[in-house]
Amino acid sequence: MCEGELVSIFVSAKAGMPMESRESARAVPGSGLEGDRYFDGVGYWSNHPGEGREITLIEIEAIEALAREKNIEIPPELLRRNLVTRGVPLNHLVGREFQVGSVRLMGKRLCEPCQYLEALTTKGVLTGLLHRGGLRADIVLGGTIRIGDAVSESAK
Repeated sequence: MCEGELVSIFVSAKAGMPMESRESARAVPGSGLEGDRYFDGVGYWSNHPGEGREITLIEIEAIEALAREKNIEIPPELLRRNLVTRGVPLNHLVGREFQVGSVRLMGKRLCEPCQYLEALTTKGVLTGLLHRGGLRADIVLGGTIRIGDAVSESAK
């Protein structure tokens, strides 16, 4: 598995509100990223319990492909994912533990784009990010995540 890096961190205090860029964020098992809407249970999907709701990730490469292939240029924060990575194929991390800096996450399922995301952005985002809209993960071991942290599969 190749090692990548964390290039952006985003949180939003309330559903539908703009995502705010952070240099770092505290990841808390069972809750998510401190300061994010899902941490406080006020996210759009907060009333739909299930695994993989603590933290979301997307590859910068998927965002670049959206611009290249669909001519849709969207700043990463508008895609409403918490972490933006470079150099790591996130789809391969479903069912696997991985590290972001000292924080250990468990990939739960793909974070497919939805009608809500397309309504907040632009037509074509849903099909343009199909099967590359990111990863939903749970926090296994908490700590502080920082821009520039290494992202890699955890050693067994």
